[in-house]
Order: sequence, then structure tokens, then C-alpha cells
Amino acid sequence: MTDADLEKYPDRVAELYKGKTLFITGGTGFVGKVLVEKLLRSCSGVKKILLLVRTKKEKKPQERIKEIMNGPLFDMVKKQRGEEIINKVVAISGDVMLPDLGLSKEDRDTITNEAEVIFHCAATIRFDEPLKKAVLLNVRGVKLMLDLAKECKKLLLFSHLSTAYCHLHERVLYERVYPPPADPHRVIQTVEWMNEDIINSITPKILGDFPNTYAFTKALGESLVADEMDKLPIVILRPSIVIPIWKEPIPGWTDNINGPAGLLIGAGKGVIRTMYCNSDRYADYLPVDIGVNAMIVSTWDYMTHGKRRIYNLTSSSEYKISWSEIIEIGREVINTKMPLNGVAWYPGGSMKKSRFIHNVCFYLFHIIPAIIVDTLLVLLGYKPVLLHAQKRIAKGFEVFEYYANNQWDFVNDESLDARKLLNPKERVIYKVDGDGMNYFEYFTNCVHCTRLYILKEPDETIPAAMRHMKVMWFVDVLTKLGFALGFLYLLWAKLFKPLLGLV
Repeated sequence: MTDADLEKYPDRVAELYKGKTLFITGGTGFVGKVLVEKLLRSCSGVKKILLLVRTKKEKKPQERIKEIMNGPLFDMVKKQRGEEIINKVVAISGDVMLPDLGLSKEDRDTITNEAEVIFHCAATIRFDEPLKKAVLLNVRGVKLMLDLAKECKKLLLFSHLSTAYCHLHERVLYERVYPPPADPHRVIQTVEWMNEDIINSITPKILGDFPNTYAFTKALGESLVADEMDKLPIVILRPSIVIPIWKEPIPGWTDNINGPAGLLIGAGKGVIRTMYCNSDRYADYLPVDIGVNAMIVSTWDYMTHGKRRIYNLTSSSEYKISWSEIIEIGREVINTKMPLNGVAWYPGGSMKKSRFIHNVCFYLFHIIPAIIVDTLLVLLGYKPVLLHAQKRIAKGFEVFEYYANNQWDFVNDESLDARKLLNPKERVIYKVDGDGMNYFEYFTNCVHCTRLYILKEPDETIPAAMRHMKVMWFVDVLTKLGFALGFLYLLWAKLFKPLLGLV
């Protein structure tokens, strides 16, 4: 269908947002930034976006917004809609972790009098966050946001960003409400008065079967929202593992190296050589732009049709890519197309299905080389860094292994049905499926953007990185050959030579 054909259709989603005032928490986070950019670009008729921002590093909220808007993510929207479009984003000083959200009376009045649609995206996504902080952010913060929503005079919708991985005891997750692992109100009361050291000491008992504070507190927070469904216009969104942008505005863009991206970069730098993982299993991924489109469209769907309340924003029911496929594609991209600067060793290694073999390899190829390199650094007068990095990698493995070696399936029938309501034009503007994705191209874009925006490695360094990669390949081959010849020599000297009477 040509662009001319698409123009015959209306953009009902953008029309819905026209003249509306939105209130967004977590707007300075990964998902939040992409959400704000997409709203300004595709739903530019929006009246105002109130963004809850806390003061950070002596920077006032409006200064932080200005800094974010000056980043490359917002170049396209400013080019298409004009520089003045960013003036629609207004900072509201506050903090989800604080009592009453840290709002002044004036700002609270602004929100309650003007906000029509609320996107609650703020949360801590650290898996190892201390329980007290995780509860204050992911549970009490939700309760305070719901209290605020009840005061909003013009509220049309409260959209809560949950996660597909907060009901881990459910191997098949449907788009329905599940009971919480504990009473969220009692958990909030407990952490409010109890000393943090005591909370940390009893955290394993409180978590029970939950592997980390993130999943536990997100489940509690979601239950608070579900309890208010009969009193407030609410939708719950459950994205899976959110990964860098697929299509727009910058293919491959991210502002962090959490999750699979971090593993890819660690492997690309040659510092990750082994992982304990059933490589035949698959995970569920959601490019952030697809997730943001789904957030925007789900709002339109609920406000127009009012049927669906819970959306599983997942992909594995349609597209499955195994861990081994990810590793092979990532290795090909980094070794042949988009090498990183200053690799410690030629990228290699593998995933191990045996924990014992993984542990042996971890000490042989992670810990021992780190000790050797750090010793050399100390002798040369530099600060040791590699052993500390390997300890952080080991801690990250603890989280990765749980999710990589378990399997969940997500039923997203309601979300799939909602897609059918979009006309051809809306399906292009708010793409909510993965049709047409080229994995190699996508991973190439991801590594490229990580080089540029995270590692600060400009494109002109790629040829030198490619040359260095070739050198490291020869070093890797020669080292392996040397070990092989040494092993054969030991066999000859200690076993075969005595047997043949040649001693």
C-alpha cells in the first residue's frame, strides 16, 4: 500500500490525544524517554505532557528535561515538528519514592485539575535492589499514584506499566488478574517502620520462591492496581524483556546495557567466555518502540471500546529466537561487522548446559586471567579493574541464569485482537508487531548505537577496531594451538614415551 493510499485513512489514535494533558512518571527512564518522543512526534496535538522528575546531581527537573531533549533521540521530532514542540513537556518536581510523591501543593493541584491520562512507568528495575527501596518505589509508589489518580477531576485513564515476569509461578501467563504473593499493604507498613538492616536479613524469607526483589515488588504493585479496577479507568500493561529500538526514531538506540545488551557487549569485549544456560530455550523480547506503540494504542483501545483491561506485551507466541541463535548472530555482528574498541580477547566461548563445566570454565577463563591482568596492572602502577568487573559479571549471572534456564509462555490473545481494530495507516504509524524484522540487521544497529551512545566509540574508530580484532583472532588461535601442543607433549613425555621404553 502506497503512502497516498494510507493518507485516505484517519489517524484515530492521534485524534484521541489531541488537546489532552498527560501525566507521566518514569519519563526520564529508558521506556519513558521513548514514550515521550513518540507522543510528541506522532500525537503532536497533545496539549501538554506533565513529567514527574526528581532533582538529581544538583540539576533541577526542568534542566534535566532540557538535557534529555538535547539528546539524539529527540532530533527527529524536533526536525519534523519544530524545536518548540519540546515546550509541551513540563517538569513536575517530585519523587515516587517519597511520601505524597514529594509533590508541592501547587504541583499536586496542577495534576489533579489538568491530568486526563496517566502513564505510571516509574519503577526500580534492578533485580538486586534492597527490599526496602524496591517496596517504596514499586509498591508504595503505586499506591500513592492511585491515591493521586482518585483526586484527578478529568481522569480518563490510568495506565500502569507492570512486567510479564512478575508472576513467575505461572508457567503460562494469561491476560487476567493473579493473586499477589503477599498483602501489599502489610508489606508497605513493615518496610516503613522496620530498620533496613533487619529487612535485609529477613529478605529471603519474605521473598519465598521469588528469585529477586524486582519480581516480588512488581507483583505486589500490580495487585494494588488490579484492586482499583472497579473504581478507576485502568489498564495494566505487561511488557517482557524490553530491548533497544527496532525502527524509530533511531534503530538500535538504547541508554543502558541492561539485560541481553550487556551480555552481548561483555562477550564482544572478550570478557565473558562462558554462561550457564540451556541454549535451546528461548526468551521473550520486546523492542522498546513496539512496546511504546502498544502503550499508546492500548489507551486508544480502552477509551474507545472499554473492553480490554490487561495487555501482555510479549512476542514469543509469534516469534521465537533461542539463546544459541542470539549468541551466533551477536558473534557474527561483532566479529565481522561492528567490532568494539579495546577488546580484551577475541570474542568466543559458549553457553554450558552443565553448571559444573560452566563453573570450571568461569574460573579458568574469567577469574584466573583477571588475576593475571590485574597483577600486571599493579606492577605497572595502574589500578586493578578486571577482577572487580568479573565479580560484577558473576553477580549478573545469578540473575541471568534463573530466567535463561526457566521457560514461560505468554498468552496475548487480547492484545492480538486489539491490533485488528487498527486501520492500515495506524498499523504503520503505531507498529505493534515484529513482522519484517531482520535479526542480523537489528543486532548490528544495537551494537552500533551502543558503540556511539554508551561506549562513546565513534564510527571512525571502526576500521582500527577491525584491525585489532584480526590481531586478536591470531593471538587466540596461536594461544589455543600452543596449549594443544603443550598438552600433546605432556601426553608424549609422561605416558607414551615410558610405554614405548624411550625414557
